[in-house]
Amino acid sequence: MKHILFGGDGFVGRHLAQKLVDDGEEVIVADIARSDLAHYARCTHVATDVTDPAAVRRVPMTADDMVYNLSAKMLSPIQVRAKRHDFFYPVNYHGTKHIIEAMDAVGAPRLVHFTTDMIYGHTVTTPMTEDHPVAPLGEYGQSKLDTEHLAAEWRERGMRISLFRPRLIIGPGRLGILEKLFKLIDANLPVPMIGSGRNPYQFISVFDCAEAARLAWKAGVPNEAYNLGSLNPPPVRKLLGDLVRHAGSKSILVPTPGWAVKRTLDVLDLLNRPLMDPEQYLIADEECVLDVSKGARDLGWVPQYRDEDMLIAAYSEYRAKRTGTAAGTAPYAQPAE
Repeated sequence: MKHILFGGDGFVGRHLAQKLVDDGEEVIVADIARSDLAHYARCTHVATDVTDPAAVRRVPMTADDMVYNLSAKMLSPIQVRAKRHDFFYPVNYHGTKHIIEAMDAVGAPRLVHFTTDMIYGHTVTTPMTEDHPVAPLGEYGQSKLDTEHLAAEWRERGMRISLFRPRLIIGPGRLGILEKLFKLIDANLPVPMIGSGRNPYQFISVFDCAEAARLAWKAGVPNEAYNLGSLNPPPVRKLLGDLVRHAGSKSILVPTPGWAVKRTLDVLDLLNRPLMDPEQYLIADEECVLDVSKGARDLGWVPQYRDEDMLIAAYSEYRAKRTGTAAGTAPYAQPAE
């Protein structure tokens, strides 16, 4: 048996690949990119563009293999409204379709696939369980929800597909929208919050995501969907306040009328001058907290990293790159308690 990681050179994929090779597993990374990663000495890289079905079928896959789809176009860099569908769908939806069809062609029935919590849209009930209503607020979330519909169709044909819906994934190597926040703090500028900042904000560590994928394989790839998020996320005000203090910054947190900020961002979006993606700012002042207990029950998966530690670690890496100093070797200061 081999582990085939589509998008395995990406943010989550590289950590999952490392875990699997450390376990002595045979790993093939199928990705359009190849980074300078130490574990390539112990696994195989196959150049693969998931938008090309012929390229996907050239990946040496057999019926016994375990397949993971970690390929995706994300919300960063921000796209103007008219370009969002053509930006997200070729990789997120059609890439997934090509992977599943290639699996079917060789009789490989097991897939771990990452979608997103953005499929839920506005908060209806909290905490959000996997049964929360789905109503994506944009093309990114919709492209991922459409892959869940695709998974449901192939489950009926006998495939086993575990779906993961992560909150904002952070960890070494990715900043995204956080870079704007870190620049404000470094410049001692005010940090505006959408709303009062009393609502909690939940991240998920890239290391916890990789472990969830590994545990889904170990559990036999349940035909289920699982939320991925931290435990006990703090209010936005505390999360940002702790970061400002850690940075030694003079920045102050500025609460704003959430409705007014959202309408302003809506106008900028309509004018093709987006500062944030609507899927980000429309829920920024809501209590978007995922219930992750199902993963604990079914897979034995429990998130290990706290939001406060994850954010400070991301800032520390940002500062290390800016100053040219070496970042710490530990992923985060402390595990979750």
